[in-house]
Amino acid sequence: MLTKKVPFYYLLVVSAFFLLLMSVGVLFYKNKSVAAVEAPIETSTAHSNLCDLNAKRLNGYQFIKPLLYAEPYCESQFLASYKHEIESLIGAYKSKGDITSAAVYIRTFANPQWIAINETEKFSPGSLLKVPEMMTLYKMEEAKPGFLKKTFLYEKPFVTHRNTTFNSNHIQVGKTYSVQELIRYMIVYSDNEATMMLNQVIDRNMFNKVFSDVGLKEPDFNSNDYPMSAPDYSVFFKELFNGSYLTMEHSEACMKLLTESDFEEGMMGGLPSGCMAAHKFGEGGPENAPNFCESAMIYTGNKPFLLTIMTKGADMKKLPNVVKEITKKVYAVMGTTVS
Repeated sequence: MLTKKVPFYYLLVVSAFFLLLMSVGVLFYKNKSVAAVEAPIETSTAHSNLCDLNAKRLNGYQFIKPLLYAEPYCESQFLASYKHEIESLIGAYKSKGDITSAAVYIRTFANPQWIAINETEKFSPGSLLKVPEMMTLYKMEEAKPGFLKKTFLYEKPFVTHRNTTFNSNHIQVGKTYSVQELIRYMIVYSDNEATMMLNQVIDRNMFNKVFSDVGLKEPDFNSNDYPMSAPDYSVFFKELFNGSYLTMEHSEACMKLLTESDFEEGMMGGLPSGCMAAHKFGEGGPENAPNFCESAMIYTGNKPFLLTIMTKGADMKKLPNVVKEITKKVYAVMGTTVS
């Protein structure tokens, strides 16, 4: 049989061509794999925007750094589209003279998003500070189990220099109360007398640490005021909802007490009947320029969200109604559209 000889240089050219093809293929596959690993992970909802993550961790440990909360640094583009509606409502109440200023902070949890209005202005939170006080007392229980069961006699009323507008149940002179019972009066009824009793036994260093652990300035325990912005105050509700600062059992107990608050004139008036919220209100500021603030974790099925509203005005009795109407406007958006 006759065969034709193939020149040697031809074999070299063909071999080089196939080697080139193989190299290109390997390089393409490698780059594709790297791209798949390095590509940013997007959330499942179309309205989420990519942003650096703000992760707040707890210091004080050698080998761990527990996560307190994590959320994007930037505002949600989706929620921002509703800001003007809330701002318009605030503007209308300012024009009427019902308020001089207001701030709003909204944070979702099913899909971490947030927006803030007037986020840098500080307000006098008043009784909102009873929430970090409650957290401190539960921290003391974790350090020394049995603390919440300790009892104290309420001998006589404390001398205070400020009258409150919104009052409810109070502890009774001559009766003995456990720390747990006093916490209930402090949170559910916002009882200042119960709070004053708890102030006598609270660990002030631990109270300060509740603030410093999240990067807030330590408060002066003897001061009548501790101005805060709406986003800064909201940190306490984030920690309770996430179960990231107290034990889960104690976080649950705190939130349950907050759902039992009997104040109905602010946020609760703006929510649909039957909607559950863990909330706390506070009266602060000077008497001629009062501040009314309220913060709540609002449970809307599988779409819970955090809402903090802070207001200033000339008449304390008008401010809860403004909070109610802002809540109603926020719920109209948050209760139906955010996943």
